[in-house]
Amino acid sequence: MTLRTPNGGPAQPARRRFVQGLAAGGAVAGLGLWPRASYALQGAGLPSVLSGTQFDLSIGETPMNFTGRTRTAITVNGSLPAPLLRWREGTTVDLRVSNALPMHSVHGHETSIHWHGILLPANMDGVPGISFDGIHRGETYAYRFDVKQSGTYWYHSHSAYQEQVGLYGPLIIDPIEPAPFAFDRDYVVMLTDWTDLDPAALFARLKKMPGYDNYYKRTLGDFMRDARRDGLAETIEDRKLWGAMRMTPTDLADVNANTYTYLLNGTTSLGNWTGLFRSGEKVRLRFINGASMTYFDVRIPGLKMTVVAADGQYVHPVTVDEFRIATAETFDVIVEPSGQDAFTIFAQDMGRTGYVSGTLAVREGLRAPVPAVEARQILSMADMGHGAAAHDMAGMDMAGMDHAAMGHAAMGHAMPAAQHHPASESHNPFVDMQAASPTPKLDDPGIGLRDNGRTVLTYSMLRSVFDDPDGRDPGRDIELHLTGHMERFTWGFNGQKFSQAEPLRFNYGERLRIVLVNDTMMTHPIHLHGMWSDLEDADGNFHVRKHTIDMPPGSRRSYRVRADALGGWAYHCHLLFHMEAGMMREVRVDE
Repeated sequence: MTLRTPNGGPAQPARRRFVQGLAAGGAVAGLGLWPRASYALQGAGLPSVLSGTQFDLSIGETPMNFTGRTRTAITVNGSLPAPLLRWREGTTVDLRVSNALPMHSVHGHETSIHWHGILLPANMDGVPGISFDGIHRGETYAYRFDVKQSGTYWYHSHSAYQEQVGLYGPLIIDPIEPAPFAFDRDYVVMLTDWTDLDPAALFARLKKMPGYDNYYKRTLGDFMRDARRDGLAETIEDRKLWGAMRMTPTDLADVNANTYTYLLNGTTSLGNWTGLFRSGEKVRLRFINGASMTYFDVRIPGLKMTVVAADGQYVHPVTVDEFRIATAETFDVIVEPSGQDAFTIFAQDMGRTGYVSGTLAVREGLRAPVPAVEARQILSMADMGHGAAAHDMAGMDMAGMDHAAMGHAAMGHAMPAAQHHPASESHNPFVDMQAASPTPKLDDPGIGLRDNGRTVLTYSMLRSVFDDPDGRDPGRDIELHLTGHMERFTWGFNGQKFSQAEPLRFNYGERLRIVLVNDTMMTHPIHLHGMWSDLEDADGNFHVRKHTIDMPPGSRRSYRVRADALGGWAYHCHLLFHMEAGMMREVRVDE
């Protein structure tokens, strides 16, 4: 494999990356053995697969080595990822989750497991402070609930930063009725991010130096190139605008491969996780993004992927070459490998700083060529929801302006169809940007994926195989703005952190519409616990049922919710450090 820079040139591997390449990754445990995470569902009984209705899960610590340095991960039954759990729709599951964390663990004395995307009673949802008190050292919490759905899901800790240090695992629910498509083999592909840093220290670094990982900032050379291409005056205005906003257009992710090592089913690219096939077979790949902070762009060069399910729910099949998977989302795809002995599963991060790969092959030990990581991307004003207004803004003298205090809403008179913003965003030190003309962007594959010569999945291509399961028009709308301040690394809804806001109130049984407006320059996967999010198209028609709605910068998207689950529920950005920094609310469903 030849490493290349994002711009295509040969790379000189940094020491960290060189060391990383020596470690396939996995548990140390003093045995010198690397675990093989092979998730063929036909292989029930493998140590990493637990099936049935009775489960005993023990949360503890295990030494892990993914980079050449041994660090302590939080694991379930000693496994990272946690064991694959197989349930069956229509059954009742009992899960006894024990806290076996050692005394003085740096990861705290409390733990939890949240069953992501699963419909269940509120006290089974596993969010400390909302669902229950958490599981303290030496305690066992008994989860018991009916399984009312099928599909591909996952589970993870909701305590502090434990998800970042390994507490996550895949969850497959077999349906009562056969799937509406055929397949011969079935594999989970779980993508995650790992850091040798203590995640609390990483969070502290984000608060002090939020741009620490942004190595791709524009240079004098970029200025000269842009001036030749766009003209000197326009280039100067562009730089003035970004400078006034105190933002950088290369800031696509807060943490990237300059800090993270990416894993596929718990191993690095060198570990080469392999799913076997026979030529012509239909292989179902269940992609799960269990990363804490990373979006992945996934493709398998030489193979088309037919998407058949999103967030566990069947969709009308759509065939693509590539898809972007937000943190916490799942996509099931069918591939039919033939014509060669090996294909590379390639997942590069959205910021184009690194990747992880695995292989589909006819036998163990084979590899196919691994693509180079693509060139860096530059955000535009249109990406951030300013659209045509960008030209007006570029013509303004913004030097010295307090962008937060000013707010783009104040400039709404110069912009067609200006977006209204809540009063709580005005003069708010936690808000550094407001989208002037956000749009749904359902047919936009996203920055870095447009016009790349491949067919890329968009939300507009995803359509549930069923009609609106509720059928009622929403009785009311709730509009929430995703807000933040890049330099302060503070995130929230409507300019308010979790600690500052009252719970959102839903009336039991009502059908309501949630409208989200992304006023930040970052992308946020928004997850509502306990209830489905039925995404609408631009005309307000039911489109696709999901549990996590991705919100690119400058987007305005709406979805319907049937408030049929009593109690308190978490509602948050699924980027772990955004949630911890305040982009979270409690939802209360009361009679």
